[in-house]
Amino acid sequence: MAKEPDVMSDDLRARRRADYASTRERTTGAWIERIEDGSPAWEAGLEYGMRIDAVNGQELPDIIAWRWEADGDVAELAVYDPADGEEYACTLERMPGEDWGVEFSDVLFDGIRTCVNACQFCFMAMLPPDARASLLLRDDDYRLSFLQGNFVTLTNLSDDEVERIIRCRMEPMNVSIHAVSPEVRIPLIGRHAMRGIEVLERLCAANIEVHGQIVLCAGINDGEELRRTLDWVEERPQITSLAIVPLGYTKYSRRFSSSFSEDVEASRAVVRLLEPYQQRARRDLGVTRFQLSDEFYLDAHLPIPEAETYDGYPQFYDGIGMLRSFLDEIELVSHTRGDDVSLLKTELIARNENVLLVCGEAAKGVMEELCDAWGVPMRPFAIRNDYYGGDVDVTGLIVAEDLLGQLPHELERAVVVLPEVMFNFDQVTLDGTERASIVEELERRGARVKVSVPSPNDILDALL
Repeated sequence: MAKEPDVMSDDLRARRRADYASTRERTTGAWIERIEDGSPAWEAGLEYGMRIDAVNGQELPDIIAWRWEADGDVAELAVYDPADGEEYACTLERMPGEDWGVEFSDVLFDGIRTCVNACQFCFMAMLPPDARASLLLRDDDYRLSFLQGNFVTLTNLSDDEVERIIRCRMEPMNVSIHAVSPEVRIPLIGRHAMRGIEVLERLCAANIEVHGQIVLCAGINDGEELRRTLDWVEERPQITSLAIVPLGYTKYSRRFSSSFSEDVEASRAVVRLLEPYQQRARRDLGVTRFQLSDEFYLDAHLPIPEAETYDGYPQFYDGIGMLRSFLDEIELVSHTRGDDVSLLKTELIARNENVLLVCGEAAKGVMEELCDAWGVPMRPFAIRNDYYGGDVDVTGLIVAEDLLGQLPHELERAVVVLPEVMFNFDQVTLDGTERASIVEELERRGARVKVSVPSPNDILDALL
């Protein structure tokens, strides 16, 4: 009997979306965004627009402190009401297990911690000169590492903040490692580089789980330095997964003009170097642990590994296992939703419509496999990224300028499926265009427009 494809959980699949900066202005303070009717917060008289300054006498730097301090069934608050400019004492009481019923406008109340490094490969230094200000914010906040999975270097942490991570068990932490030898690490990251290793050693000693990352730059931290870094990680079991991703560069980079995407043999060398580490980890720990991003296999012209290689996809957002997950989901949908695929085919033929699946150039191959598997009038439309240039070819970095410039001006009888990941949380593209205006323009050209998470299940749902 054939093994059912191993796909990621619905929770992970549902969270696939853009992960870049919001266009909304950030404010400091624990400002209340919403109060649930009938909740303890509602009963106590808290309202939208108020600010909570302290819980049980402790100031609130972030949502973590709120959850930590307000963990009991009674919470004494200091609340500021801008309606009269006064601060009041407020007592919250709840039944065991009941939620307080309050939501805040942000998870960080004292502002975001910015980066103190000067990484050679920093993507922020390669952005277009007219990029909006929110995209230029170089965050390196350990709290967002815990709350949202952002990768941080740990170079800007004080000793008190390190102790807070340990005391509050903020794990897993997602840590950018890149290199461990000072002679490589300091030129690569900057003068604060070794502070990150010092903090990481303390977290490992305290048994804090870590997901690590290496941005691999040809001729800088690959080869023997990569081997030294892998050896260092191998000796620290608290680092439960390590993602190795290739340097990406844009046409605005003043330092890089090539990467692994232009060198098949260099990509294959990285794959070969990783294999013994992966084999030892699977033999000794039952997990692969050392994981290469999908780009390495594409650039090396090698097959995408099976799902078990990705250990449940702990680093999916880092481009680790996205293609394998997509391929397995094609097979699963074909097995379990054949009637829906047949219905879609019938409807498209009856309307004399063709589907254009918008994607980045890197995803064109797997989108073609989806179209072949379903056998419906559908084809991928890969958008070349002229806005960023360089070797940028992923779906999540498609911008409106390239999309509208490359799609046909006549789209009668076309159903255009836009990838949700090209929009941020405010439904804006990286070049500052609102989703609604893109849809309006494509409809003016005659298209029916759908927006979907780029996965077979979601695409099928959107089209039906």
